[in-house]
Amino acid sequence: MTTRVVVCGERPDCAEQMRGPGFAGGWPEFIFHDPTAKRYSARRAEYFGHLDLLLVDEDDRVLAGGWGVPVRWNGDPATLPGGYTPANVLAVEQYEAGEVPDTLVVQAAQVRGDLRGRGLAEAMLTGLIETAAGHGLTRAVAPVRPTLKPKYPLTPMARFVTWTRDDGLPLDPWLRTHVGMGARILGVAERSMVMTGTVAEWESWTGLAFPDSGDYVVPDAFAPVRIDRAADRGELVEPNVWVRHR
Repeated sequence: MTTRVVVCGERPDCAEQMRGPGFAGGWPEFIFHDPTAKRYSARRAEYFGHLDLLLVDEDDRVLAGGWGVPVRWNGDPATLPGGYTPANVLAVEQYEAGEVPDTLVVQAAQVRGDLRGRGLAEAMLTGLIETAAGHGLTRAVAPVRPTLKPKYPLTPMARFVTWTRDDGLPLDPWLRTHVGMGARILGVAERSMVMTGTVAEWESWTGLAFPDSGDYVVPDAFAPVRIDRAADRGELVEPNVWVRHR
């Protein structure tokens, strides 16, 4: 299969496919309810559309989509932004301050549901990293959201990332994809995203009832959601894993 990378905004005919059934259902509903990420989303899209990419085949069929943001970073893992949302914030604020970025933060790479397991995720990631390099971003990192972590919501992420198969590669398949491409794990982004909502909203998003205040394990979450009925608030603090490709 011959593939190529195109800029999403320059190909609305292709971008429309990303809203089709092949890409639906890839994310839990609560992932869209980080209020800080929402505040910065419009500016992120406006400033960094050149890093919002699609992987297409010779017939312009969309196989995968991915996007990232550019930041200025000194290469020290200790100075990385706090994760997915903090990277968005940093990218926007640095852009508005006129700072010159040198690092790509990969935000997502999603393969069409019926085409997974064919190496397209690697192709999408490679396309993102190479496109960013063409814009002067010589480093590339990603706050990875491990796909297996929801099965172990009570296990700290710092412990989860140490789990390996017999061949020494990460147990988690998405982390394994990155490591298999040569990336190395830098550490845990403990507060990569913070999703909040009312108790009723959390019940709607998860299909569960929360009759008391306390911590609840919910489908597709990396950690328990904390429910405070007196404040009518639920909060999920989700950790990710920082990896470095370049």
